Order: sequence, then C-alpha cells, then structure tokens
Amino acid sequence: MKLHHVIKAQQFTRDLLDQIFSVAEEMEKVTLSGGSDILKGKVMATIFYEPSTRTRLSFESAMRKLGGEVITTESAREFSSAAKGETLEDTIRVVEGYADVIVLRHFESGAAERAANVSQIPIINAGDGPGQHPTQALLDIYTIDKEIGHLDGISIAMVGDLANGRTVRSLSYLLSKYDDVKVYFVAPEVVKMKDDIKDHLREHKVFFAERDDLAEVASQVDVIYQTRIQKERFGDRVQDYEKARGKYIIDKSLLKVMKQNAIIMHPLPRVDEIKPEVDSDPRAAYFRQARNGLYIRMALLKMVLLD
Repeated sequence: MKLHHVIKAQQFTRDLLDQIFSVAEEMEKVTLSGGSDILKGKVMATIFYEPSTRTRLSFESAMRKLGGEVITTESAREFSSAAKGETLEDTIRVVEGYADVIVLRHFESGAAERAANVSQIPIINAGDGPGQHPTQALLDIYTIDKEIGHLDGISIAMVGDLANGRTVRSLSYLLSKYDDVKVYFVAPEVVKMKDDIKDHLREHKVFFAERDDLAEVASQVDVIYQTRIQKERFGDRVQDYEKARGKYIIDKSLLKVMKQNAIIMHPLPRVDEIKPEVDSDPRAAYFRQARNGLYIRMALLKMVLLD
C-alpha cells in the first residue's frame, strides 16, 4: 500500500500497520549493519515551530542512516520567515522546492493537514499542537507489539494530561483498529480525555473506563502509558496546572502492584511523573520505546519516498 502524506492516525488500516511494522523490523537490521544508501540524493526538510528533541533528531538520524540529506529549521516560530508574517502555506510551497519530504511540527491543531493540502511532496506530521502525533503513535503501538507480543486483547492505562496529550489521542485511534482492547483513562479532572476520543472508542466498540485510583488500575493492565502534565498548554491557567501536576506518579511502590509482564511507557520528556528509581526495572520500556522511533521513522521515510 502506497503511503504519501502521514497526517493522522485514522488514516492507517491494520494491513498498513502490519506493513509499516515489517519495514521497521527491516530498518532495525539496516541500522545494526551500519546503514544504507537507498535514499541517496533525497532531501528531507524538518520544519519545527515547537521544541523537540526525540522527534526531530530521530527523523534526521533516520534520513542520514538511509543515505539522505537533511535541511532543517528549529524554533521556526521565532527564527524563520514566520516571524515576518509568512503563512504556513507559503512556507510549505517554498520549501517543497528544496526537498523531497517535509517533516512538520506546529503549535496549531490541523496544521499538518493544511500543509498537505498545498504540498506536492509528502508531509509527515511530527505533532500539531494538542491535535495529533501519528508517528509517535506508530512507534508506541510497535513498541507494545514487540514488548507484549500482541495487540488484540491488550489492556492499557493512559495516565496524566489526556486533554492536551496528542500522543494519547493518536494512540487511542490506532488501538481502535484492534480487537478486545481495554482502555483505562486516569487523569486529574482538569485534563480528562476529551469527548471526541471517547465517542470514537464507543463507535468502534472499544471498552474504556475513567478511573481515579492508579494503583488499582496498574494491577490490572498490560501497559501503563504515562504522560507529563504539559505546563505550556495551560497558558495563564496556573491554578489548573497546579491542581493537575504531581497527582499520578510512578515510583517503586507502584511497581509492586504491577503485573510482572506489564510495561511502562512514556513519550518523553518526563518531569517528575516517573521517578528515576523506576528506570532499572525491566518493565520500564520508555527508552526502548524512544529507540523504536528511529526504526519507525526510517520505515516511513522509505515508504513515502521509494515504495
């Protein structure tokens, strides 16, 4: 199946997900063997209007490991022509003349779709405000499959800032492609999961429940997907931020009630919601999860540029 733009999680079928995962496994082998030159002569432009470490660097590393070249602008909101008032659409029309694929992170929901509407080359959404982060969701579900061994029948707790968390939104859409999945939302009142995601899960007959007690849920699930409370999304709502932060923390006491074969995931960066004492536990999968992002992004670049 041909991939062009990568905009939102809803665009993927189970068959396409299987295909992406198969290519990602190939890419892991390519990385271990020292890389490839299959994208030699291709150029990727990374345009990031918001800060990023893992997403930007893993995309740039992915392109270079496949023999391609990278042009980039970081903090584009302040240090590109956007600061002069240039529209996103005009930026895309210009940059597509320099590159073969554009990886875009933006502070507004729907920005990637706007970009795709005017672009002649593939657009890959690297996160658009509180909207979606489809490549993160792909690496997340790939990680679950690798770590747990299956996706049908899994149970997962999504914890933390679910209202503003584009990662959990995108992951929810992907999980709805699988059978007998159970989702537990554990969040402070001010950042509960929004109704559009809950409506989507109902429509696809995915079991979900909202819970307050993380320890109780942790004893039941295969995956705990922790997220940070995103201070930058609160604006001047300081009181709401203070109500939300620090309510749900993973520490050694929580490890004691978790299932032995369960895993802990986090899209990173973390602040204080997972204690460093947890890192040495084999169930702490978040750094392996981040590494999987390289393989998934290598797979996506190969598929949009060659297949």
